Amino acid sequence: MRNAPPSPLFQAAASGGILLLALALSACRSGPSTARTEAAEADAAAATAKEIAGPRPTDTYAAAPPPSPPAPAALMDMQRRQAAIAPATAYLQVPIAPPANTERYAARDDNPVQRTGEQPLSTFSIDVDTGSYANVRRMLRQGVRPPADAVRVEEFLNYFGYGHPAPATREVPFRVTTELAPSPWNPKRQLLMVGIKSYDVAKAQLPPANLVFLIDTSGSMHSPDKLPLLKQAFAQLVPQLRAQDRVSIVVYAGSAGLVLPPTPGDRHAEILAALERLQAGGSTNGGDGIRLAYAVARQGFVEGGVNRILLATDGDFNVGTVDRGTLETWVADQRRSGIALSTLGFGQGNYHDAMAERLADAGDGNHAYIDTPEEARKVLVEQMQATLLTIANDVKIQIEFNPAQVAEYRLVGYENRLLAREDFANDRVDAGDIGAGHEVTALYEIALVGSGGERLPPLRYGSATTGDAKGGELAHLRLRYKLPGQERSRLVETPVLRSSLRAQPSESLHFAAAVAGYADLLRGGTNVEGWTWDDVATSARGAVGEDRWGLRREFVDLVESARQITAADSTGAAAAIAAD
Repeated sequence: MRNAPPSPLFQAAASGGILLLALALSACRSGPSTARTEAAEADAAAATAKEIAGPRPTDTYAAAPPPSPPAPAALMDMQRRQAAIAPATAYLQVPIAPPANTERYAARDDNPVQRTGEQPLSTFSIDVDTGSYANVRRMLRQGVRPPADAVRVEEFLNYFGYGHPAPATREVPFRVTTELAPSPWNPKRQLLMVGIKSYDVAKAQLPPANLVFLIDTSGSMHSPDKLPLLKQAFAQLVPQLRAQDRVSIVVYAGSAGLVLPPTPGDRHAEILAALERLQAGGSTNGGDGIRLAYAVARQGFVEGGVNRILLATDGDFNVGTVDRGTLETWVADQRRSGIALSTLGFGQGNYHDAMAERLADAGDGNHAYIDTPEEARKVLVEQMQATLLTIANDVKIQIEFNPAQVAEYRLVGYENRLLAREDFANDRVDAGDIGAGHEVTALYEIALVGSGGERLPPLRYGSATTGDAKGGELAHLRLRYKLPGQERSRLVETPVLRSSLRAQPSESLHFAAAVAGYADLLRGGTNVEGWTWDDVATSARGAVGEDRWGLRREFVDLVESARQITAADSTGAAAAIAAD
């Protein structure tokens, strides 16, 4: 085959290069040169270059200065090439904007102050979730002020243990206690702490478990804080599993698939190898994944055992069934089969907190957020019994305040867990579940009659309800729960006496108040009056106590981070307003 003739542009470039070489050689000759001699030598060199301008395929050329003006055809060819290259070059020079932050949090308002004479009953579902605290911690560590709706006070409170007394026997699966002491931000008001502690079960005594790991492997899970961290998290759970346990792995991206069929829990290497093979890619069909996970869980159902799906995701469902309400309804229908669904949140930038939290609520499970391997160990190893084994379903609290003793009250947090007063005794209304060894903590801020701590203005015509002193009772606490598999609830009642008021809070209430103040300041500080970050830090330092895992000391450090970030945020906002 004959070689194609070189292009005019190539010929021109080669000619220019050889011409320059010839000129350089002539300049190296010794002896005096006149202008005429130099011109003649240049002409001769140009003629030589023209004769040998056609390059050989094996010739290589070093970079050279710009050649002589090319012929018109070559010039047009060069201009066309430059025009084609120019747009790409210009595009590469444009700065690439960071991806948009599409994290989603359910909007909510703080609970209002209630006048006891108008609304003596406060009813809500318990909550053992902790995801909000870990997620906000992640933001603070990155120097980012968390959005107010990302802060759920009850999940901050329940992240920590307070040493609530455990039940003496298993006849009642938990024990309810209360403590009453002055509020640290206003001594004219009191804080009422309600503590619930369930009985614990040793890991070796856990019933057989049928676990389905439902793992999001879509493209959005590609970053190190998502699928790679997720693998580390589940890898810490696997060594805890036993021969009587069964583990399945279901994944979903554009579609759902079964990666590991039900496998004995003691085949650790096989389970870990299946986890390690997972890779991220594609869209996110969470709805199909959830349906397949329930089908697999039903196939391996263990009567009298633990049947639970662990959904690990950033919550960014974008194909298939994506409506949160539709998915919640479907999951709620499945919980009647005895299969619970818990969620583990991962990642940032597109994290859908609202989706992950609400699916866990609908699935009779709990929600945690995994931001570090240490948090994975806390949730999946240290608290494995509480995470997996439910000992009471539909746990509801109702407190009736005595208007003769209590002028006002405010429930701290639990805004998305409030129930209508008639829902308390209605066993068809779903509520929160509590696992083995779990603690639940709730705080009320109350103003006693005549204390001067009231925040609501007096009514012109007074209150329609006068109440009854009832032997010095401030309130009456009722708690309803169902044992697993039962349809009728049981009732626990206990009074809150005025005589239980302490002059100083215990270490536990002291620290819980600091956590509540911290959460409120992150949300804007509308409920803690003049309390500052310094007050929160001082209160927390004084109540660190026995801190086995260092969580309370870490909290003190986070208070300082939050102070700096909120101060910088306020300064930046003030500067922007001044500039406008």
